[in-house]
Amino acid sequence: NEISKQVYEANKLKGFDVKNENIGQTLCLIHSEISEALEAIRHDKKASLMAFDYREEDRETDLDFQSDFTAIIKDTFEDEIADTFIRLMDLVGALEIDIDRHIELKRKFNSLREYKHGKAF
Repeated sequence: NEISKQVYEANKLKGFDVKNENIGQTLCLIHSEISEALEAIRHDKKASLMAFDYREEDRETDLDFQSDFTAIIKDTFEDEIADTFIRLMDLVGALEIDIDRHIELKRKFNSLREYKHGKAF
């Protein structure tokens, strides 16, 4: 819940306010991040935190950070998954959804369901 509030407030400062957008548009943008993650993994584009962290001591400016991020992390599977979570947290923060509680409730419900919820996959 706290992270979703922080994400929402940070995005508002950058001019993105989900409260003023069409929720369908927001859901499509969330979906687009998942599609980008699919394409990244199809092309075997994976991030290397080891390589990124190794360069940390050489970074002196935000421009250095941006350059390393672009070269090592940007548009990878992990980056797109992170984008998906950020968009989801933005929506949750904007709508003031108690996501912690909803996840807790859903996990409990799922734990009571049958194997694979009675489906083949």
